[in-house]
Amino acid sequence: MAHHHKRALRTSCRSVAHVGDSTSLDLITSQYLPDRAEQLPARYASVGVRHLHMDASGGRSVVEELPGQLNGYYVAQNWWNEGFRGCWVFALGTNDAANVAVGDTPGFMARIERMMSVAHGEPVLWVNTGTMLSSGPWAEANEQAWDHDLVRALAMYPNMRILNWAALAQPSWFLPDGIHYNSVGCAARAEAIAHGLARAFPRYGYSHSQVVL
Repeated sequence: MAHHHKRALRTSCRSVAHVGDSTSLDLITSQYLPDRAEQLPARYASVGVRHLHMDASGGRSVVEELPGQLNGYYVAQNWWNEGFRGCWVFALGTNDAANVAVGDTPGFMARIERMMSVAHGEPVLWVNTGTMLSSGPWAEANEQAWDHDLVRALAMYPNMRILNWAALAQPSWFLPDGIHYNSVGCAARAEAIAHGLARAFPRYGYSHSQVVL
């Protein structure tokens, strides 16, 4: 469903640093997207991104770390310290919502503030979250609470935009686990993130709306 106007979408973001979890990892591997043109790097390139830093790791959150893993904050902080300047895409929160639900600290807003601090006022597109689960740590209610705090954070960060992925994601795009996406969902997600970046940070200026689809 590539409409002609979508092909003209271009972003002012020439350099992008994308930090994500398993729902980003699935967008850069061939398991669900064997066609490289459907993978996220190609989607980013199609809207004008020339330089991409991407780090995606299963189970990643802003704060907690699995064995052998850097959390999202440290990944971004390391890039900043190495001299990265440009636009940031944070596709994190699915696991933060679950971790807080089982008692981990800090809470949602402190996590969001910690991650936003890394960008130092540069453009940030944050991909919001959603699941198909009605119970357990990854329940949709927990993800909605996280998404609510993302919206609250917009008031503090004029450089922040939210890609409302939760409003786009179709039930048929989920795997049976209710968290991850099948091939159709992964293709749609990769396209949505790249197009969201171009809508949030178009060739000139920022989007008027702080929430983009």
